[in-house]
Amino acid sequence: MRKTFIAPHVAELPKSGIRAFFDIVAQRKDVISLGVGEPDFDTPWHVSRAAVTALENGQTHYTSNLGTPELRQSIASYLKRRFDAQFDWRSQILVTVGVSEAIDLAIRAITTPGDEILFHEPCFVSYPATIRLAHGVPVPVETRVEDGFRLTVDALERRVTSRTKALLLNFPCNPTGATLSRADMRAIARFVLKHDLLLLADEVYSELIYPPKGSSAKPASFASMPELKNNLVLLNGFSKSWAMTGYRLGYACGPHDVVDAMMKIHQYGIMSAPTLSQAAGAEAMDNGDDDVARMRAEYRRRRDFLVPVLNAAGLDTLMPQGAFYLFTDIRSTGLTSQEFAVRLLEEKSVACVPGSAFGACGEGFVRFSYATAMEKLEVAAVRIAEFAKGLSRRRK
Repeated sequence: MRKTFIAPHVAELPKSGIRAFFDIVAQRKDVISLGVGEPDFDTPWHVSRAAVTALENGQTHYTSNLGTPELRQSIASYLKRRFDAQFDWRSQILVTVGVSEAIDLAIRAITTPGDEILFHEPCFVSYPATIRLAHGVPVPVETRVEDGFRLTVDALERRVTSRTKALLLNFPCNPTGATLSRADMRAIARFVLKHDLLLLADEVYSELIYPPKGSSAKPASFASMPELKNNLVLLNGFSKSWAMTGYRLGYACGPHDVVDAMMKIHQYGIMSAPTLSQAAGAEAMDNGDDDVARMRAEYRRRRDFLVPVLNAAGLDTLMPQGAFYLFTDIRSTGLTSQEFAVRLLEEKSVACVPGSAFGACGEGFVRFSYATAMEKLEVAAVRIAEFAKGLSRRRK
């Protein structure tokens, strides 16, 4: 009999609920997908042109493990301009292969077997798996629709123990679109300092926040809180706000000792992020504010269209204040989230993601992404409304 070579902690990992569902979607050619969290915009041309220019100039070699000086300086300047955050580009910024690598590096750099990492649910699908791969103990903290899916200190206090090492969070949130108020953030900062934890703040959607129209307030970031300077690793990337998913570019900022530890893992596993992508990233940081504002305005327009349609169809949907997702309550249909998603796909050729993919407390919800062209959203909205009304008639 052949020996089993797969490590038990890897064999036990579930496959991504998103990708498993979209293996089904990939078999259909007529589907309108409101599933995958990828901007439908092309990368702004001036950003891509920077990569082309770098290629033409022969910039096809390794860079520093930390990333090019140009990009790290651009990141530091951007964070100062947008969030009044202070990071030394020489020693506190690491360029990674997407924010996913930054998350993985941060967790691996700090986790010893048995360490507990708090994270909120519903959450991005990789969080518990990444913690397990580092031999840590994932500890979910439930967020509730009744609280707008905010993460509260009361919920955190119920889950923290003497073994807790860090808190991993993502606001604006994938999948709920929830945001935190500045008061929420200050309360979480106090919690982190009280228990001497490391805060791993995944802020990849930080530019996709929708304040009241006419507001000139800058988006909030944990990086703007000087009291967290020794207890914060900021995790961010270019995929969402700048529509650069294919460039696979992200970054981490934090205390020198943590960034240095992350760099060592990155050094042996990756070497450096793609050189051409880094050239594009510097251009995005330096000259991409108008592009982000344009895409953000279009996402807001789509959100404002789709939420009322879903609510009118009897599918309770909070108006999200960030990201480009709706986390719709489908419990009134009597279907599980998986059943709802499969039937919507089969009967109306519209794809969404079952809420159960994002943790146990996501059951009873589905995620719709509005990072999809308006003309497709309009057709999908009609089909979803027809589907929901058909379910309602059958229940009567």
